Amino acid sequence: MALIPWAGGLKAQDLSYFRIATGTTGGTYFPIGGLIANAISNPPGSRPCDKGGSCGVPGLIAVAQATLGSVENVDLLRAGNVEAGMAQADVAYWAYTGTGSYAGKPPFGELRTIGTLFAEALHIAVRADGGIQAVPDLKNKVVSVGEEGSGTLVDVRLVLEAYGLSEEDLQPRYLKPGTAADRLARGEVDAFSIVGGAPVSAVADVAGRLPVRLLPIDGPVAERLRGTHRFFGETVLPADTYPGVPAVTTLSVGAELLVRAEASEERIYTVTRALWHENTRRLLADGHPKGRSIDRAHAVAAVAVPLHPGAERYYREAGLVGDAAKEAGAESKP
Repeated sequence: MALIPWAGGLKAQDLSYFRIATGTTGGTYFPIGGLIANAISNPPGSRPCDKGGSCGVPGLIAVAQATLGSVENVDLLRAGNVEAGMAQADVAYWAYTGTGSYAGKPPFGELRTIGTLFAEALHIAVRADGGIQAVPDLKNKVVSVGEEGSGTLVDVRLVLEAYGLSEEDLQPRYLKPGTAADRLARGEVDAFSIVGGAPVSAVADVAGRLPVRLLPIDGPVAERLRGTHRFFGETVLPADTYPGVPAVTTLSVGAELLVRAEASEERIYTVTRALWHENTRRLLADGHPKGRSIDRAHAVAAVAVPLHPGAERYYREAGLVGDAAKEAGAESKP
C-alpha cells in the first residue's frame, strides 16, 4: 500500500507516540506533564514553529497519562509500558540502585534521566481549627499518607520514622489527593499528605473552602533526614502560597523526567531540545504556577541517575553539562 505524505513531507510511517506517566489529577505532575506533552508534540499538519505553530518533534504525538505517581511511573518504565515518566529523585535513585524503598529488588540499571524539572515540597495539611500542630500530633489520628504506588507514601514513611512513628501509630488511609482533600473538609480525616510542586491543586482547593495549615518539617529531625537522604532539601513555602496559609518550612525533593537507556539517542535529543525551547518555557509559565520555576539551568545540577545520551548531547551543545551531573551519574551506578 502506498504511503501518503503528510504536510511538510512527513510520512505516515514517521508518526510516533510518546507516553508520559505523570501522577494524579490533584497533584502537580499531571498538569505539568500535560503541558510538556503539548509542547513536545508536533503532529502532521501543524503550523511551522517560526510561524507561531508547534516547536515540538516532527511527527511526535505525546500524551500525559494519569497514574498514582513516582513509584508506579518507575514500574511502568521498567515494564516498557511508557516512553517517559516523572518521578521524585529519591525514588529514581533507589530504583536505579536497588536500595532504600527498593531494597531487595533488582536494580533498574536501564533508568536514565532527561533532567530535573522542579522542586517538590512535602505537604501535610490539617484543619486550622484542630489541635494538630506538629507531626508527632498525628499519632492515633486518621491520616491520608498517600496512595500505594506514590512517592508521597515513600517520603511520609521516612518522615514518620524520623519522628519515632510508623503507619501503625496512625489510622492510615491511602487516598487520592482530591479525595483526601474532600474528606479533610468534611472532617472525615484529620490530615492528608502530598508531595508536589507548590501550589498543589488539591491543597489549594481545600484551602479555598476552609482554614487549613501545613505542618512544619524542620529543626533537628529535618536536618537528620537531609543528612541521611541526600535528595531531601529544605524549602520554605511562603505565606499565602495557599489562601490564608502561613509560611512553613518543609522538605523538598527534585522531580525528574525519566526514560529508558534503550530509547533512541536522536529521539531523546529532539525531545530534550523541544522541552527547553523558549516557546515551551512560555507555555509552562503561562499554564501552571510551578511552570515558572522550570529552568534548564537547573536541569542537570543534581540528577539522581545518569543522563540519557540524547539529553546529555543537548546539554553539552548548550554548555550546561557540568561536573555535578557527571558525579551524580558515577556515584549512583550499582
